[in-house]
Amino acid sequence: MALKAQVLYDFTAEPGNNELTVKEGETVTVTNQHIGGGWIEAQNSRGDVGLVPEDYIELNKSPLPSFPAAGTPAPAANVANSDLSFFDAFAPASTQQNQVDTRGLSPQPDTPDTPVSPYLSSPDEAHSNGNDPWSTWNADPSAGSSNNWASNPEGTQTGKAGDSWAGAPQGHPQAYQGPGAEDDEWDDEWDDKSTGGYGESESGDGSGMQRGGAHASMKIKFPGFSKSGPELYLLCKQIAKGKDKLPIYMGEVGPVWLYPESQLDCVVADPKKGSKMYGLKSYIEYQITPNTTNRPVNHRYKHFDWLYERLLDKFGSAIPIPSLPDKQVTGRFEEEFIKMRMERLQGWMSRMCRHPVIASSEVFQLFLTYKDEKDWKMGKRKAEKDETVGVMIFTTIEPEAADLDPIEVEQKCEQFNRFTKAMDDGVKEILTVGQEHWKRCTGPLPKEYQRIGKAFQNLSSVFTSSGYQGEATLTDAMTAAGKTYEEIAQLVAEQPKKDLHFLMETNNEYKGLLGCFPDTIGVHKGAIDKVKEGDKLVATSKISPQEKTVMAKRVSTMSYALQAEMNHFHSNRIYDYNRVMQLYLEEQVKFYETIAAKLRQAHSQFTTM
Repeated sequence: MALKAQVLYDFTAEPGNNELTVKEGETVTVTNQHIGGGWIEAQNSRGDVGLVPEDYIELNKSPLPSFPAAGTPAPAANVANSDLSFFDAFAPASTQQNQVDTRGLSPQPDTPDTPVSPYLSSPDEAHSNGNDPWSTWNADPSAGSSNNWASNPEGTQTGKAGDSWAGAPQGHPQAYQGPGAEDDEWDDEWDDKSTGGYGESESGDGSGMQRGGAHASMKIKFPGFSKSGPELYLLCKQIAKGKDKLPIYMGEVGPVWLYPESQLDCVVADPKKGSKMYGLKSYIEYQITPNTTNRPVNHRYKHFDWLYERLLDKFGSAIPIPSLPDKQVTGRFEEEFIKMRMERLQGWMSRMCRHPVIASSEVFQLFLTYKDEKDWKMGKRKAEKDETVGVMIFTTIEPEAADLDPIEVEQKCEQFNRFTKAMDDGVKEILTVGQEHWKRCTGPLPKEYQRIGKAFQNLSSVFTSSGYQGEATLTDAMTAAGKTYEEIAQLVAEQPKKDLHFLMETNNEYKGLLGCFPDTIGVHKGAIDKVKEGDKLVATSKISPQEKTVMAKRVSTMSYALQAEMNHFHSNRIYDYNRVMQLYLEEQVKFYETIAAKLRQAHSQFTTM
């Protein structure tokens, strides 16, 4: 019997990719479930057949099989026919507990992607909406935007004929390329769904948490407290032992993270086009080389996205994790777009490398230094099973000083909050002004210089036609002056890529980073508010005086982490803006010196009477 499926999300097919356009709520017939790579083949009501992302549809329930007689081997359950295949990871734990657990009978993807339709349909749309307007050759639709948990489906076009990327090797260079390699091992890593990183409880006791939550063993029994806020850490009975500790010590500026002796860095380079599913799906793979090993590893954008989610889950309550440059579907194999994507991934990785906590974390080191596919998969599963996520990251922090005064900490927190909001406004103003200047430099301003140059040359032509002897020097000089202004027009049009581009990119990075701070500060404020409720809770016997004391001490630990992060932000801000302003002004000086030299040359050709 053909399987029917309900479409959960809109999906627009890319031309030439054997894909099928479907709409939310539509019913389709599954004609082939074994395509691989996260895709299935389906047929719509009009008889059209094509590929659809597997996570975009929900298979309808099939009748329960009859139980075999005693001693007869039971057939393996087909999880693809079960409603647990997608929503199981997101259902409340109490609901999951009451459902039939078939996950051990058939493989499940360990990290299901939540599909989201692409925001833009073409690179041109990126310019028209003003999200990334300063680069006329950049097709990234919404860089610096707020975090998008989900990722759009990757590999939705094979590129144009004659594409210079087409000669790149297919598949992951370090992955097994034998039979079935076209399905891309990195896409189809099957395992028990409890490794999916969504906080699902392995014990099955109904205490699983959503993202940012904790393991089931960290239960809160106190009335009036939720399981998702800072109280999960403030009132947990026992801090896990043996975890890697994150020391904070008092520096000249206050609490600071422990910085390594040598700075970690990496280079993102050498993008290559790969394909899978017999060439039906294509992707871009980047080479990342850390300075610690000088051994390159290869990653697709989806692997960067996986790293981002892991870092956000683990450190997001204490450390602002800026979002990645957004995924682009249409036009994403254009060489200029690939260049811009690589540059922005380089910027994101460099910022992560400069943070002492993130750079030294096991998951980040895995991303940079995995030895082979087996090493990657083992490390990946370990990271997804990490229990020290969300606010529980504070259990690993060890301040090397006395507890902080909560009133003083709250004042510093408010001051920093006001500063980041004001800086966010200033950054957005630079982006707006820079956008306008970029458009003027690449549009009307060069045309004005061209018109001046043409006008000089036209007048020179008139002088030449006069027939008067002795004015050849003048007409030649005027013609040269006209051509000089045409050269200036070209310089003006090209200059933003040499100076304004880097200024805009730095501010765009900070726009994304500043957008993360309200959540990080909000976690700290929530913890302070809970401590303020402590007296009331003690009076109503909901917590003991000893527990209130523990809460206050743990808020102090959170305050150390926040201040260390504030100081890290300020030191990086000073470094970044010193660097980018020097670069901008140096390029501006070269620009105007070049123009001045050209004008002097034009001036020297006119004789003095």
